[in-house]
Amino acid sequence: MITILNSSTMYPNITYMFLSTILVFLMTPGLAFFYGGLVRKKNSLAIMWKVFSAIGVVGLMWIFGGFSLVFGKNCWGGFIGDPAQFFAFHHVLFNIDTTYGASIPLLMFFMYQLMFAIITLPLMTGATAGRLNMGGWIGFLICWMILIYFPVAHWIWGGGWLAKWGFVDFAGGTVIHITSAFSGLMAILYLGRRADYDECPRPHASNLGLVSIGSALLMFGWFGFNAGGTGASDNTAAMAFANTGIAMICAMVLWSIIDYFVSGRHWSFEQLMTGPIAGAAAVTPASGYITPVGAMIIGFAAAIVCYFCVWFANKMKWDDTLGVWGVHGMGGFLGTILIGVLAVPAVNGVAASGHQFLVQLAGALIVGAYSMIVTWIILVILDHIFHIRTTKEEMEEGLDPTLLKEMYYGADEEAAEAAESKE
Repeated sequence: MITILNSSTMYPNITYMFLSTILVFLMTPGLAFFYGGLVRKKNSLAIMWKVFSAIGVVGLMWIFGGFSLVFGKNCWGGFIGDPAQFFAFHHVLFNIDTTYGASIPLLMFFMYQLMFAIITLPLMTGATAGRLNMGGWIGFLICWMILIYFPVAHWIWGGGWLAKWGFVDFAGGTVIHITSAFSGLMAILYLGRRADYDECPRPHASNLGLVSIGSALLMFGWFGFNAGGTGASDNTAAMAFANTGIAMICAMVLWSIIDYFVSGRHWSFEQLMTGPIAGAAAVTPASGYITPVGAMIIGFAAAIVCYFCVWFANKMKWDDTLGVWGVHGMGGFLGTILIGVLAVPAVNGVAASGHQFLVQLAGALIVGAYSMIVTWIILVILDHIFHIRTTKEEMEEGLDPTLLKEMYYGADEEAAEAAESKE
C-alpha cells in the first residue's frame, strides 16, 4: 500500500531512522579502521581503500536497480525483485510503502538499507588481505552484489521464497554475515595463501590505536544496525537495542578469558576488541526476536564458538588473515539458528520451536552454500578475463607502495622504523 506522508506524528520515527542510518553508515569507516590497524602497515591503506570504495560503487548500484532487485515485487518465483520498480528513485520520493515502514518515507528506508548493502562485502576484505588487487576487488564487488547480495536479501527481506518458508533474519546475520564470510572462505580457498604465510601465518596488528577506533565505531554503530530494523522507535527497537549491548558485553568478557588461558596466560588488547564483534555478529539476526536473557546466551555462545572456529581455521591453515569466517560467518550462522531455540513470541511474533529451528538451519546452510558456489564461479570467470591476483612481489613489498603508490606513514617515519629494525 502506497500513501503520502502528511502527518506530523510520523516525524519522531523519521528522526529515529535518521539516527539509525547514520549509526550504520559510521560502521563502514569503523570497519576500514579496524581492518586497517589489524593488517601490516604496508597493506593498511589498500584494505581501507577497498572498504571505502564500496560506498561509491554500491551506492550507484543501489540507485540504479539494486534497491528494486531487493525490495521490488517478486520475479522468478521469489528469486529476485522487479529491477524496474524503484529504478533511479521511481516511486520512492514522497511515498510511504507500509510493507517496509508504516510511518517513514520509502526514501528513508531506501537510505537505511543502502548502508547495509555498502558494508556487507567489505567484511570479506579481511579474509583475503593482500591477495586481490584493486581492479579485481571492484570487479568482484560488482558481480557479487548482483549475483549474491541482491538475490539473498530479496529471498529474506524482500518477501522472497525463504521468507515464505518462515525464515527470519532481523538485521542481517544471514543476509550480511553469512554471505560475506562464507564467500570470503571460498575466496581464501581459491586464491590460496599469502606468499609469506609459512613465515608469518598470523601477522601482528600494525596499529592497535586504529583498531580501537574502528572497534569502537563498529560497536557504537551496531546499536543502529540492529535496533533500526524496526523502522520505528517502539518496544521492539528497545529490545533489539538492549540485546545488542548485552551480547557484546558477554562475548567481550568470555572471549578475553578464553584467550587468556589459550594464549599462555596473558591479556590481549587485540582480542579484547575482537570479542564484542563476535557477540554483535551473532546476536544480529536474533536481536528483534529474543529477550536479554537470550542475548546473554548468544553472547557467551558466540565467544566460545567463534573463538574456536578462528582457531580451527588457523589449524587448517586457511589464510583467513583477520578471522572473518570464524567471527562473522560462524557468528551469523550461530545467531541465525538460535532464533529457533530462543525466540520469544511476545517480542516480535516469532516463537522458538523445532520447526523454526529446522527452517533457520536450512536457510543458513542454503545461503552459505549458495554464496560459496557463486563466489567460486565469479572468481574463476574474473581470473580468466582479468588480472585479479596480486603478484608475489606486490605481496612482499606491500600493496600500498606497489598499487596505490602511497604509504600509511611518511618517509621520515619509514626511515626511523628501518633504522630501529637494524639496531
